[in-house]
Amino acid sequence: MNTRFNKLSAELRQYMVVTANYWAFTLTDGALRMLVVLYFHQLGYDALQVAFLFLFYEIFGVVTNLVGGWLGTRLGLNRTMNIGLLMQVIALLMLAVPNEWLIIPWVMFAQALSGIAKDLNKMSAKSAIKLFVKDEQQGTLYKWVAILTGSKNTLKGVGFFLGGVLLSITSFQSAVLLMAIFLFVIWCSSLILLKQDLGKATQKVKFTEIFSKSRQINILSAARLFLFASRDVWFVVALPVYLSQTFGWSYWSVGGMIALWVIVYGLIQSIAPYFTGKKAGRLPDGKSAAGWAFALSLTPLLVIASLQFELFLPVLFILGLFIFGALFAINSSLHSYLIVSYAQREGVSLDIGFYYMANAMGRLIGTLLSGWVFVSFGLTACLLVSSVFIVIAGCFALALPKTEQAIA
Repeated sequence: MNTRFNKLSAELRQYMVVTANYWAFTLTDGALRMLVVLYFHQLGYDALQVAFLFLFYEIFGVVTNLVGGWLGTRLGLNRTMNIGLLMQVIALLMLAVPNEWLIIPWVMFAQALSGIAKDLNKMSAKSAIKLFVKDEQQGTLYKWVAILTGSKNTLKGVGFFLGGVLLSITSFQSAVLLMAIFLFVIWCSSLILLKQDLGKATQKVKFTEIFSKSRQINILSAARLFLFASRDVWFVVALPVYLSQTFGWSYWSVGGMIALWVIVYGLIQSIAPYFTGKKAGRLPDGKSAAGWAFALSLTPLLVIASLQFELFLPVLFILGLFIFGALFAINSSLHSYLIVSYAQREGVSLDIGFYYMANAMGRLIGTLLSGWVFVSFGLTACLLVSSVFIVIAGCFALALPKTEQAIA
């Protein structure tokens, strides 16, 4: 097995190491989220109290992506990825303590560390791909980005299931301790296998350069912000509560359905190139991003329409969820390719860090709005806001470069 690995090209070996790191981290990240939700729900925390446990996780994601890109140019992407892995190990160990220690501030701090770790790891993984593929091989770049992005979300869904299984067969503390040991082994392997100084800038980058000066990256970042806000404005809080209250689903049924949605979403992300021009031998551009966004904007309206058919409500509603997920997956994968394509090879993590800062800001805005809009106006209002946000994302995408480029 080791001989086969060594026979692969250096770029492919590094890509496999980065992907394995990202997969391992994502698996523990999804499992930890489900463990925290289920365990603290069992302890008597209501939905809003559980949501607040993740507040620092989202807030620190915004800050980490902005600063993390700069750190990547100074330290190298191998180091920022390994720092992220180690921080996740520490976050897990912080939760492997007796119940009386698991007070809200302590858990929120552990989640903050986990949020920083997650975005350091993601920024490093997405930035590193740019360095493994030559500029003229854009088709290969799109394929690798799609596989990395899609597999990550599929494994996050698997992580949701894993968290539930672990909690059913062992204690919360034992579960997080097992994950900490697993990730520590991955971290040790990464220290040995991951190339030194990967993505480190040849010239010192000033901290003031963390904000992108590229027009197309700024526009794409704005589109990304509204795209992810459109998902989380109804998916994070409103959807689980609605499924529980309206359909009378158990907590396990809700969690299982959302996990399945994430897995399918990730699978479609992995094959997104087949839907966005690969069959015709073309690469996506700004026009493609706008077109897919406007198509997606109709799906929340279809879900609203499904609410009118009470006889078939559960079936039509869930079908609408998966249609939304499929189109959202294609949009997300397309955006992920465009940012890696637009990013400068020198100091790549600066551009990608700024972009994922906008992604994290969109998640934060969507999460906060999801609770407030749902409580104040209901699920239909959340879906209407979602549709409006997607249209705004599509309008931003219209301003992106429109270049018909054949797949190399």
